[in-house]
Amino acid sequence: MSYQILLNKLPGNEDVPTPRKMSELASGYDLYAAVGEPVELAPGERALIPTGVAIAMPAELEAQIRPRSGLAAKHGITCLNTPGTIDADYRGEIKVILINLGQEPFRIERGERIAQMVFQYIPKTVFVETDELPDTVRGTGGFGHTGRG
Repeated sequence: MSYQILLNKLPGNEDVPTPRKMSELASGYDLYAAVGEPVELAPGERALIPTGVAIAMPAELEAQIRPRSGLAAKHGITCLNTPGTIDADYRGEIKVILINLGQEPFRIERGERIAQMVFQYIPKTVFVETDELPDTVRGTGGFGHTGRG
């Protein structure tokens, strides 16, 4: 099954690449920085980076914004609020909150790949209030209940 995603490249961003998959079986579409001037992130600093695009998708989808593994591994650049969620009714510009967890400043240039966008199916759900939940082996065991970490 395929879904149609409408993409609006915002004015002044004609030179910024359209989100794209970098291989046939990739699950994420790379997003590109649409910064007017280069942004330098010092270690520990974060910034909201525009992508120059807005989308419209069917109601049963959400778009998740995730870090690019290469930026994270090589430079310590990742996304805060990850995965970030773009709801089906949002029509504004997609922006990515990047943070530098590395030890060196990192410069973000216009047109650079900064994150990836993955589409997920969101089922319709209904809460049914009850006084009791069915038992499971795990029960109420929470954080770390199965051992270290």
